[in-house]
Amino acid sequence: MIAFYTDEFVLPLPEGHTFPMAKYARLRALVSEEGIVAPGDLRVPDAATRDQLLLAHTETYVDAVFAGTLTPQEQRRIGFPWSLAMVERSRRSVGATIAAARQALVDGASANLAGGTHHAFADRGEGYCVFNDVAVAARVLQRERLASRALVVDLDVHQGNGTAKIFEDDDTVFTLSIHAASNFPFRKERSDIDIELQDGTGDAEYLTALDAALEHAVAVSRPDVIFYVAGADPFEGDRLGRLALTIDGLLARDQRVLAAAESASLPLVVTMAGGYCPDVDTIARIHANTIRVSTGKCG
Repeated sequence: MIAFYTDEFVLPLPEGHTFPMAKYARLRALVSEEGIVAPGDLRVPDAATRDQLLLAHTETYVDAVFAGTLTPQEQRRIGFPWSLAMVERSRRSVGATIAAARQALVDGASANLAGGTHHAFADRGEGYCVFNDVAVAARVLQRERLASRALVVDLDVHQGNGTAKIFEDDDTVFTLSIHAASNFPFRKERSDIDIELQDGTGDAEYLTALDAALEHAVAVSRPDVIFYVAGADPFEGDRLGRLALTIDGLLARDQRVLAAAESASLPLVVTMAGGYCPDVDTIARIHANTIRVSTGKCG
């Protein structure tokens, strides 16, 4: 397990902005302090190249991000203003998932301590997502002939609408999203499997739905690799989540995804995603548990 991180490249945000950037630094510190990942296995990724980004995004959009010519409306849709730091961090976050994907094929599992930018579409960003890291990484593996088919297991509380749209007509990438029905995005896209849960859904109902969905998705998609988008926001204390999973329930969720990958002898690429609990340490703890499970150090 090699974990790649991007928290050195912090975005300057307007005063009062609520995007929880602090969780990334805390997560990096936590996985190191607790020996979940050895310090030497925490690596700063190379930035994704323009050529790599164009595997999942339009030329017009990528060049507008690079050149800083996004309109004010496009920047508002993303959720933070354009800056050179925004471009650099977004490229590094995608680069980390590319690196993790390559490493997972060697080690069996690898992780990006950021990523999960699943609201980015081919031609636009939204919901704090500039480029779609999983979509680009899947395309990179395909282009390099390291994998032909991929399964995306998106367990953020919000539907992975950008990922679903990018792969909507592509039978080589299977998308599974389990999310809150009444949450953002309010216009959902079509994943291969969408499971929409009602507000207040707890551990038992969630895990039952996950078990059935995982079994079906792996059997139908016949993937060479699994990408796991592990949001912390299904947590009961998340201010944007609407679901009611406990920390133990989220841990069980992670264990089920890892078990599904191991049972099918498939490499697992793990990314973080949303987490909006007022207590940053709680978000970091949930994400750290995901890394702990993926490294086999749970318990």
